[in-house]
Amino acid sequence: MSYDWLGLLMFVGALVFLSSGYPVAFSLGGVALIFALIGSLLGVFDPIFLTAMPSRIFGIMSNYTLLAIPYFIFLGSMLETTGIAEKLLETMGILFGRMRGGLALAVVVVGALLAATTGVVAATVVAMGLISLPIMLRYGYNKQLATGVIAASGTLGQIIPPSVVLVVLADQLGLPVGDLFIGSLIPGLLMAGVFAAHVLIVAWLRPDCAPALPLEVRKISGKQLWVRVTQAMFPPLILIFLVLGSIFWGIATPTEAGAIGSFGAMILAMLNGRLTWQMVLKACKSTMLITTMVMFILLGSTAFSLVFRGIGGDRIIEELLVNLPGGVWGFLAVNMLLIFILGFFIDFFEIAFIVIPLFAPAAQLLGIDLLWYGVILGANLQTSFLTPPFGFALFYLRGVAPPEVSTEDIYKGAIPFILLQLFVLILIIIFPALVNFLPSFSSAN
Repeated sequence: MSYDWLGLLMFVGALVFLSSGYPVAFSLGGVALIFALIGSLLGVFDPIFLTAMPSRIFGIMSNYTLLAIPYFIFLGSMLETTGIAEKLLETMGILFGRMRGGLALAVVVVGALLAATTGVVAATVVAMGLISLPIMLRYGYNKQLATGVIAASGTLGQIIPPSVVLVVLADQLGLPVGDLFIGSLIPGLLMAGVFAAHVLIVAWLRPDCAPALPLEVRKISGKQLWVRVTQAMFPPLILIFLVLGSIFWGIATPTEAGAIGSFGAMILAMLNGRLTWQMVLKACKSTMLITTMVMFILLGSTAFSLVFRGIGGDRIIEELLVNLPGGVWGFLAVNMLLIFILGFFIDFFEIAFIVIPLFAPAAQLLGIDLLWYGVILGANLQTSFLTPPFGFALFYLRGVAPPEVSTEDIYKGAIPFILLQLFVLILIIIFPALVNFLPSFSSAN
């Protein structure tokens, strides 16, 4: 008797547990144990598979690539309290304030800069929500445009390197993190450019939605403005150069670059007069909590994939994906659609650790360029932060938004930017050179 349905049932069972809100690591580990028992009773799972679990755990703990995750999280946590985001937003607001939609444009620019500096969505969305949203509402910005641009700009940290998502994807796909960072740079900047163009078009078509700042608010001499721009722009640009430059020119690995960035963040905190033991302890605690969560999810997903493979689920999924109508394009269509839909309900870590290991072998069999595939996965996973009802960027913004901004305003404001992200995703799929140009140029030099 065939038990091919057992693997599909295991996959569905994991999604049901995750959608119910049960902790991710325990959902994956629990489902693995349940189906290991069921598979053993039915005679389709050999318990000897479970003896590989300790070696897999030690393999995870000794994975040098994953060491980049706590470094980048610490970097973001340190910068959250240094005032860099606040200075950037205030200065960019004055610089672009004379334009219609200037404040919203400033949010996009600052979002891109913070993304290239920290790669942490929560810190970026919360900082911009606290600082810029009240100002935008005070000067007559449409609530949906204001909330949408803040939430969307905050998610740029998922596609613009350095990004924790890209580190995880590189590990799951077996790619060098540096190559994935370089390949995602143009798509990330393209995403930011599309957001900026949308803001300018809305401001031009509907001036009442995004008015210019009053003259008295942006009254500042040219010299003072230049000094403010220099002071606000140089710190993040120096960090970007230290982190990304050292990776792109092969001076440091992404893990080493993360360490450099963390040290640089502490130097900036000291220069801002905010380097205290309390702040360091707070950053360390935040880093420990998030890193521990990621590690436990990895352990749960390892147990899940081990049992899934033991009951033959990976073979069934692989055959199903490889034999889809349309070949490569059919595979990509199903792949992208499933990840996009899952983004409505579960976090990007869960998607990366459960779905990607199932799709990656099929992508290799179909001859798909894994670097290009990793970047389009990252662009698709970025939408999971914006898609209602469980988009984390929407939750972060809801937590700091003033009472007059409703949850409906935030959800409606995100929809145009979700469509823009999908538009850029389609462009990346149609034009692979957007991903491959910089890595090929870098390797040629």
